[in-house]
Amino acid sequence: MRGGQSLAEALESYLAEWGERSGIAVEIWALPATDVPAGVCEGVMTAMREALDNVERHSGARTVSIAVTAGSGGLRVTVSDDGRGFDASGAATGRPAGHTRRPAKGQAAGQGIARMRAAFAEVGGSLSVNSVLGEGTTVTGVVPKRP
Repeated sequence: MRGGQSLAEALESYLAEWGERSGIAVEIWALPATDVPAGVCEGVMTAMREALDNVERHSGARTVSIAVTAGSGGLRVTVSDDGRGFDASGAATGRPAGHTRRPAKGQAAGQGIARMRAAFAEVGGSLSVNSVLGEGTTVTGVVPKRP
């Protein structure tokens, strides 16, 4: 990471700044205690920025909870919010319930989820998004450990 920061240090710094700027409370449940390869770090940070941008812009959440763990099986990132969630008809596009804002010129709806998936795919991982109307959304990214 930049300036010799570990992934945990980079996340702590970013999450503190984002929480202050957005006014949304950030709960950090876990951060990795071990070294994470640079490419994986970049993928995690890209997806984290996108996930939190979506929380801030679309969810109406008061709190977002973050867990990033690295173990023998690989790395797992979980971002959960207590926002409005997605309705069933909006899940395919990634648009939250009640979402009426049109995408910016040149952008399609749901690009944020696609960018998060691409960030994990670039490092051999995958991403899932689960949402419950009125209860919030959880984004989970997994990068298996390479032999």
